[in-house]
Amino acid sequence: MKRLIKNGQLLVDGQLKVQDLLIEDGKIAAIGTISSSEVAVNQIYNAQGLFVSPGLIDVHVHYREPGQTDKETIKTGSQAAAHGGFTTVAAMPNVVPTPDTPERMANMLAKNQQDGAVHILQYATITTDRGGDQLVDMPAMKTAGAFAFSNDGNGVQTSATMYEAMQQAADLGMAVVAHAEDDSLKYGGVMHEGAVSKRLGLPGIPSVSETAQVARDVVLAAATGAHYHVCHVSSAATVQVIRAAKQAGVNVTAEVSPHHLLLSDEAITTDNAMLKMNPPLGSEQDRQAVIAGLLDGTIDMIATDHAPHTDAEKAQSMLKAPFGITGSETAFAMLYTRFVKTGQFSLAQLINWMAVQPARVFKLTTIGALKVGAPADLAIFDLTTPTTIQKDQFLSKGNNSPFIGETVYGQTKLTLVDGETAYQA
Repeated sequence: MKRLIKNGQLLVDGQLKVQDLLIEDGKIAAIGTISSSEVAVNQIYNAQGLFVSPGLIDVHVHYREPGQTDKETIKTGSQAAAHGGFTTVAAMPNVVPTPDTPERMANMLAKNQQDGAVHILQYATITTDRGGDQLVDMPAMKTAGAFAFSNDGNGVQTSATMYEAMQQAADLGMAVVAHAEDDSLKYGGVMHEGAVSKRLGLPGIPSVSETAQVARDVVLAAATGAHYHVCHVSSAATVQVIRAAKQAGVNVTAEVSPHHLLLSDEAITTDNAMLKMNPPLGSEQDRQAVIAGLLDGTIDMIATDHAPHTDAEKAQSMLKAPFGITGSETAFAMLYTRFVKTGQFSLAQLINWMAVQPARVFKLTTIGALKVGAPADLAIFDLTTPTTIQKDQFLSKGNNSPFIGETVYGQTKLTLVDGETAYQA
């Protein structure tokens, strides 16, 4: 099977350049000026005026299967990823039962492979059932195919447990990917503790809940040499801790979610569970700090934390509704519209944070760039036509997005995974 992408705009040395791209047997066979009369192809896609990007990589998604398939399934979640231009994702282990044994990991990987519209990497838990202090058999989980270790949704509360996990992960050459949250500092909160929470009369979560655990963990990472990756950084103080740790030579990397770049707690004007996520939206100072951290390299990448829930759950008060919003289908367009079109980021920077850096940090050596011989994982975006985000266009089961109704640029036109169509508008 040969496919030719004609007249697309590719990033070359940070600038858009019109080039063709030939795909053969699931790989990129050539990039340049390619005549369809000289190469016998099965299919030609005219990408004139469109941006041809490396497939985006999202190291933080929640697919809810097994156990909560009313919220999402591997099939619907991965279709949503393809709709957003993602070709590789990493699924968090907060499913029921959790992938905390080699057998469960093998089952998850088989299901991911069977139902996935994109490549799905699978996290193992750090501890049994994602809680307590009993470490999983980390060497066996690596052998079974685990991508990395995470208890995402919960912070590891005991220092000794995290220390021992990092020691083993360092020996295995694996990453510990942390949802940093000290439960003793949450105080039953449902949003960021600050002027807005006080005005709305809603219990707040102080940002030190995140920062205190990151501060602990970078010390443990320094002591063990482990690769410590911080999920969804949300506060200015956390950015400062990570920046200092990097300057000290600690092997720490970090991600930020689109919603923490796009919104602060000032967006919460009423008791609205569509704006309830964990970590919560911080202050405007926090938002500016995570943007600055991304720009100066303190934060390495953007990851969606795609977290679907049912309409009924999110119709409740913030006091009762679950934390989390969807992100796969809105991330690129929202970030391109708010930051690239306004000149705050370049397109090359955005692709670096959404494709190049996730591949580099997690040693995914064959993806993250368009190059001859690489898998034909790519996304084609329309950067010039405005569209409105509508929930009836979502392929995810979850409609829990605060961005429904936004006018954006950057609609996905085509997503290819190993040269095969995963999504087409």
